[in-house]
Amino acid sequence: MPNSSFAKTINLIYIAAKVRLGFLIMACTLAGIAVSPSSSLSSLQILALAICVLVASSTSGAFNQWFERDIDSLMDRTKERPFVTKELEPSNAWNIWLTLISLVALYLTYLIANIEASLYLFAGIFTYGIVYTVWLKRKTWMNIVIGGLAGSFAVLVGSAATGNTFSPPALILAVVLFLWTPPHFWALSICFKDDYQKASIPMLPVVSTISVTSHAIFWHTLLLVLLSFTLVFYSMHWVYLLFAASGGLYFLYTSFQLLRQQNSLWAKKTFFASIIHLGLLLLGAMFDAMIFA
Repeated sequence: MPNSSFAKTINLIYIAAKVRLGFLIMACTLAGIAVSPSSSLSSLQILALAICVLVASSTSGAFNQWFERDIDSLMDRTKERPFVTKELEPSNAWNIWLTLISLVALYLTYLIANIEASLYLFAGIFTYGIVYTVWLKRKTWMNIVIGGLAGSFAVLVGSAATGNTFSPPALILAVVLFLWTPPHFWALSICFKDDYQKASIPMLPVVSTISVTSHAIFWHTLLLVLLSFTLVFYSMHWVYLLFAASGGLYFLYTSFQLLRQQNSLWAKKTFFASIIHLGLLLLGAMFDAMIFA
């Protein structure tokens, strides 16, 4: 029984910390390293840096769920989260531990890489935990637009660690991540529009129409997919292009169908297509870098 209780607690923390999102943010950092022109980082350093990013992202994810437990309780999609059900007691002690763990991750990032990478990691934590969660989410439909910078900062953590922060490929990938986040979440918010209305969260479909939202999704998607292809003019090769084109064209197809049909079915397909696209894009960058190293 004690082992069962411990396993349940770990699973609750995994859910509350949005660790799956943390792995995606970690992959953004690895892709930032992959697209950089050169790197002196060892495999062990890259692994250690990836773990630091995963931990830091998870602390901001846990704070997000702790802070939003009141509105999460109003939405069907989120009402079973651990801080809502109080399977994890939402005490202020969590914030002390989350802050301490974040500081450790930031310091280790400085030791593993450099101060610049640590600062970008801090910027990502602050953007998601404070700018998006505390300042913007309940106040403006631009919440997710600005909040999308968190993924961009994750890319820059990787490029900064290699000493190539402002190299064109890293900056392009950071912009692609910035453009990817809004259509990803706007598609989700079409599917759960009633939830967001109940919680008074001003997502774009709530304050506007599905028509406006679907247009915004399509044009964001078109721009980010075209921009992602330009990496082949820099450090990427055919392997990256194959992955980027496969995911990107599918994402573009579903967003175009959403523009035509304007319904929840295609919004759901577009949401999942966005995940597939980003996964293939990041994997393509990493595989390309390994093959052509």
